[in-house]
Amino acid sequence: MNNSNNIFEQKRILLAVIISFLFFVIYDYFFIPKNNHIIEKNITQNQIASQTQENLAPSIESKNINSDLNFSNQDSIISIVKSDHFEAQIDSLGRITAFYLKDKKFQDKNNEFINLVSKELAPYPLEIRFSDSALNQEAFKVAYTADKKELFIDENESKSLYLTQKLSNIEVTKKITFYSKGNYEIEVKLNKNASYFISPGYRPNIAVDSYTVHGALVLDDKETLHTIEDGDVKQDENFKNVLMTSAFDRYYATFFYNFEKPLNITITKDSKNNPLIFAYSENEFQAGAYIGSKEHKILRSINPKLEAVVEYGWFTFIAKPMFEFLDFLHNYIGNWGWAIVVMTLIVRIVLFPLTYKSMISMNKLKDLAPKMKEIRERYKGDPQKMNIHMMELYKKHGANPMSGCLPILLQIPIFFAIYRVLLNAIELKAAPWAFWIHDLSIMDPYFILPILMGLTMFLQQLITPMSIQDPMQAKIMKFLPLIFTFFFITFPAGLTLYWFVNNVCSLIQQWIINKIFQKEHSNKKESIK
Repeated sequence: MNNSNNIFEQKRILLAVIISFLFFVIYDYFFIPKNNHIIEKNITQNQIASQTQENLAPSIESKNINSDLNFSNQDSIISIVKSDHFEAQIDSLGRITAFYLKDKKFQDKNNEFINLVSKELAPYPLEIRFSDSALNQEAFKVAYTADKKELFIDENESKSLYLTQKLSNIEVTKKITFYSKGNYEIEVKLNKNASYFISPGYRPNIAVDSYTVHGALVLDDKETLHTIEDGDVKQDENFKNVLMTSAFDRYYATFFYNFEKPLNITITKDSKNNPLIFAYSENEFQAGAYIGSKEHKILRSINPKLEAVVEYGWFTFIAKPMFEFLDFLHNYIGNWGWAIVVMTLIVRIVLFPLTYKSMISMNKLKDLAPKMKEIRERYKGDPQKMNIHMMELYKKHGANPMSGCLPILLQIPIFFAIYRVLLNAIELKAAPWAFWIHDLSIMDPYFILPILMGLTMFLQQLITPMSIQDPMQAKIMKFLPLIFTFFFITFPAGLTLYWFVNNVCSLIQQWIINKIFQKEHSNKKESIK
């Protein structure tokens, strides 16, 4: 192709893609914890019951997960536990079949408090499945009794509820100690040994979208985090010495944890290959537990290690410090929206040296485009000479093609980490910014921020030096602002606010760089005269 600018731009784009790909591959290989997949075994119920403590945790047959043992619509409520922050309903099978968050910001569009336990999705929190099939059938037919029909938990206190189930050969006792914020402690005791599984419940099904990870995670005693996403479970996976395990969606989670006596966990699947969590025991079982939002403040107050349930993906190592910084700003500013604005400005200032180099490089390369074209046409039959003269041209004018790509690539992890923070932060729920934005966790109701974001992106294109002359590439670049606007229409307002402010900063920086470059050109012309 004779168009030197087109070839040059294609090489730069290809190089940027290759470097980005290598970055992700290397990071995935060295830094992302890998799930140790365990080969699925055909284990019968009697085989499960006979397994010893050394072979924990045994597999649980998936056919029992969606069995007809769940009579949730038929079972009566035997106890209700309330605090200022939640209401839990316990059914006659000793399970939590409803868990309402009662803080105002958790109301839905009908002004009703959201329920984190879905009636259609089993297992329910604290549901027990015995390994022995006959015993399991009986356990789902015999009702529990509760020592209290209603329990109210005052702020900063705890109260216990005792549930008892008397089967033909075994008596089951559950002691549930509730705290006001939604966390609780569960203790299970049998009057004689029998292997069983107990679940923290199916993941909350409230904030499910295509942008964030949903599923289950396991934190082992080496503090390695294993994440199992919805739809990815092919066979049972067993984990020994587990400190914490959680089933979660974008904003909410239910989990078990025990940092003193680690748990033995089995991850099995439902009919859609979504992960289901079960903890295994043969008699006594003890764990801390929680149902609620993934708010850092609440999780930290229970145990700082529980913040691991807030999952940021590949860039967690950057995203966590970024959230801490955002939270720090919020504590002083008192408004999450303005905290996002200030954080964006500070990040842009810190990254300005890299941005400056990139913008200067683009200006220089634009000026050199005619000379590059001339060299390519002159030496198109001799690539070696062409490359030598191109290098001499770069050296003479202090231009470096890579200086425009590398600064951008170095910023990708930071920008993507901020993107994940703002997408996953439930702290933004019902948090106003200013003007028409009353909830930073949902889309802009009037689409003003996405439109402003697209407009600033378009203006930045107009003033950014571009050496692309290929018509197809030029058309694609012109449509990018429109594509991004459409893409961000349904994104949370907090995330769109960040990108809008970021675009404004880029626009201002590009304008300043252009002015500096024009002044240098004018000075050179004057000196020649």
